[in-house]
Amino acid sequence: MDPVKNCFNCGAENLSLFYDAQNIPVHSCLLMTDRDEALKYPKGDVRLGYCQRCGFIENVLFDSSMHEYSSRYEETQGFSPRFQEFAKSLASRLIEQYDLRNKHILEIGCGKGEFLVLLCEMGLNKGTGIDPGYIPERTQSDAASRMTFIRDFYSEKYSNLTADFILCRHTLEHIQPTQDFLKMVRRSIGDRHETIVCFELPDVFRVLKEQAFWDIYYEHCSYFTLGSLERLFRSCGFEVLNSEKDFDDQYLLIEARPINESTGVISQDDGDLDELTQEVKIFKDTVPRKMEQWKEKLRDAKANGKRAVLWGSGSKAVAYLTTMGIGTEIEYVVDINPYKHGKFLAGTGHEIVPPAFLKEYQPEVVIAMNAIYCDEIQKDLNKMGVSAELIAV
Repeated sequence: MDPVKNCFNCGAENLSLFYDAQNIPVHSCLLMTDRDEALKYPKGDVRLGYCQRCGFIENVLFDSSMHEYSSRYEETQGFSPRFQEFAKSLASRLIEQYDLRNKHILEIGCGKGEFLVLLCEMGLNKGTGIDPGYIPERTQSDAASRMTFIRDFYSEKYSNLTADFILCRHTLEHIQPTQDFLKMVRRSIGDRHETIVCFELPDVFRVLKEQAFWDIYYEHCSYFTLGSLERLFRSCGFEVLNSEKDFDDQYLLIEARPINESTGVISQDDGDLDELTQEVKIFKDTVPRKMEQWKEKLRDAKANGKRAVLWGSGSKAVAYLTTMGIGTEIEYVVDINPYKHGKFLAGTGHEIVPPAFLKEYQPEVVIAMNAIYCDEIQKDLNKMGVSAELIAV
């Protein structure tokens, strides 16, 4: 397919291309039932383009027709105590700040519905969740009778759904026509100016600054900084009430309300574009060296007879392995999510095993795919008597 030539955030042309990754799985969170299926799963290419007008970054080779969001898409992080703590804290803050009690909450891209359930439980709210990957039997809550789930993608046909609070967490980065999508949300609100919207998504500035190539994968076709996200919201008819970073600065959070005074034009007056342009250049220049360092570390471990495993079988693990072409240097991938055990990573065929597997396997090296979970990983290793070196990417 021909590369996209314009920015989906602001319409500018001549994006600056700065990163390529070929032949990577078009999905990284789907549960593969056997190694052969995993190895044969469809692949695509990533080519990131940077818009110097608004700061947006997108995969110009993205093809949405390749996607499969279904009940076998396993994205939840809810089995982690650290993530549960974050989710409860965020839910509590939103409830207090926007008086979300006995209100109606609409979540676009609700996944398995866990955060929506939390808001409905804690605030005695009603909820409507929309996601093609929702699994009904996973919702075990006293609040279930106040909730409705729609197994579909959000679109204009759901514009009749009204709510006091519209939530969209870790969904916008999966959508390429970002401005069209946000304008659709704005149209659905109409003149109900008291409605609050809240979006959460990854921060690409951190990805660039840490040269975290494992955070770039096919599903994520759109990448934001706080600046580019704020510019998008203002151009689509919203007043930004709050924008911040959270979860160890890995996530962006933006809260806004609809207004009538939008010009529809994305301004460049937020002062972050010069720094972002510099980070894009540094990323382009240094990522190849960082990849080679990781390859050498894994090759040396294998040459010295050391067994290494990854801890965390989500998209980061798939991107880490497929982008570098890692095979037998890593034999297994560990995950605390029981729904993943015995399944295989798309593209690489690595088997996903439970933590208890390590008691017998006794690896010498454990690579954590997210540093924020290192404390709980180390506790689990200690409990199992595994004295491996724990390294975070």
